[in-house]
Amino acid sequence: MACGFRRCIASQLSRVLDLPPENLIKSISAIPVSKKEEIADFQLSVDSLLENRNEHSRSDNQVQAKRLAEKLKCDTVVSEIITGPGTINFKINREVLTKAVLQQVVEDGSKYGLKSELFSGLPQRKIIVEFSSPNVAKKFHVGHLRSTIIGNFIANLKEALGHQVTRINYLGDWGMQFGLLGTGFQLFGYEEKLQSNPLQHLFEVYVQVNKEAADDKNIAKLAREFFQRLELGDMQALSLWQRFRDLSIKEYSQIYKRLGIYFDEYSGESFYHKKSQEVLKLLDSKGLLQKTIKGTAVVDLSGNGDPSSICTVMRSDGTSLYATRDLAAAIDRMDRYNFDTMIYVADKGQQKHFQQLFQMLKIMGYDWAERCQHVPFGVVQGMKTRRGDVTFLEDVLNEIRLKMLQNMASIKTTKELENPQETAERVGLAALIIQDFRGLLLSDYQFSWDRVFQSRGDTGVFLQYTHARLHSLEETFGCGYLNDFNTACLQEPQSVSVLQHLLRFDEVLYRSSQDLQPRHIVSYMLTLRPDFIFSKLSVMS
Repeated sequence: MACGFRRCIASQLSRVLDLPPENLIKSISAIPVSKKEEIADFQLSVDSLLENRNEHSRSDNQVQAKRLAEKLKCDTVVSEIITGPGTINFKINREVLTKAVLQQVVEDGSKYGLKSELFSGLPQRKIIVEFSSPNVAKKFHVGHLRSTIIGNFIANLKEALGHQVTRINYLGDWGMQFGLLGTGFQLFGYEEKLQSNPLQHLFEVYVQVNKEAADDKNIAKLAREFFQRLELGDMQALSLWQRFRDLSIKEYSQIYKRLGIYFDEYSGESFYHKKSQEVLKLLDSKGLLQKTIKGTAVVDLSGNGDPSSICTVMRSDGTSLYATRDLAAAIDRMDRYNFDTMIYVADKGQQKHFQQLFQMLKIMGYDWAERCQHVPFGVVQGMKTRRGDVTFLEDVLNEIRLKMLQNMASIKTTKELENPQETAERVGLAALIIQDFRGLLLSDYQFSWDRVFQSRGDTGVFLQYTHARLHSLEETFGCGYLNDFNTACLQEPQSVSVLQHLLRFDEVLYRSSQDLQPRHIVSYMLTLRPDFIFSKLSVMS
């Protein structure tokens, strides 16, 4: 990628600096496109070459840049070398740039950017991505949307880069809430309603039993007893729980199909309620388990009784907790997958939980805890439909489809489609994802239906529209002209800007692969000049 230009520059620098080219490649970056003026193509920051950066002033960097630039020479690839504030800028021969970039686009196709020297030498890893993770026996809440689409992005990116990725959906299918739900269904449940609309009915039962338990201590007691029976393997309790789980996964699968998302493994907390007892024994054997006056078991991560560093791992009745089951799951996954990296995609409200989880694994003697990573994200605010605040993801998907159909019907140029509802949902969902991915994942953001469905500007709808137009032109004229083109037709500033932007794609991929932020790729796509591309294609055809 970057058509070997980065390596070519690094080779010349290596001769002057007496450093291996591989040590210099990542210090040479493609310069972002400027709308105001034509710029150079690559830049080297002198600061990146200096060992003691803090000891050098800006004026020192400027002097160093000039001295180094004087030792470099233009050649058939580099047509101009210019110094900037502490930088050396390299301009590529325009004819060479045009031929090389377009040729690489044609040759690499969908792999464009992935064969870059930035990724060469990087070992292929076994990566687990845990994402989505809805709570069983509840309708798919809109709060799980971000985990689902962010986790899918990370898994897709890592897979595209050649890593062996395992996508795990770790369902919330165990815990005290099932004591409440089991008790609630026995008191308030109806078989007919469970068969006709299972998750809606279970949601209603859960709301009702919570309300009753707040006023009736006997119901809370029955719920604790039901969960104890579950943990002890009572067949009647397990049978009811299994039914709730199966019905939930069936409905979730329909949602994932609409989202175009799949998993390699459906796991859950229930898989580890027995293994969590082994975790408790291990913690006890290492002297890490402490009993409280209330009868609960805790781990003091601070070692000095700091209340904020106390993690509860067992209830007073001996039943397991979320943290204990997560410990068991992590240990089991290392045993089964021997992963190099495990990424948990969950909201920022769980940052403390994951910090404690990784810390406990480490003090238990599992050095691989350092391979575990939490990718946190913020909250979406103000997501509403015509009926008010959104609770369920299904409502969001239905609203997307409806609004997009209305948009398509109002545009005169919309073609007649075989399946307008499916098209509307796909375009609308892409628009929703683009809005979500534009900012830092950790940031909360205010949701706006109007902004999602704008057909002009930096929006997902416009990106889809651009893709459709380019695909239509490709179908009409083919790509044969890219094998035989006149570089002289692509030398004006606008053409060069597009070529320069294409040149940067591998760096954008590399940056996203490092910090797992999709905003770099979204920003890159939105910066492309589709209006100009269309005009150039029209002229060339």
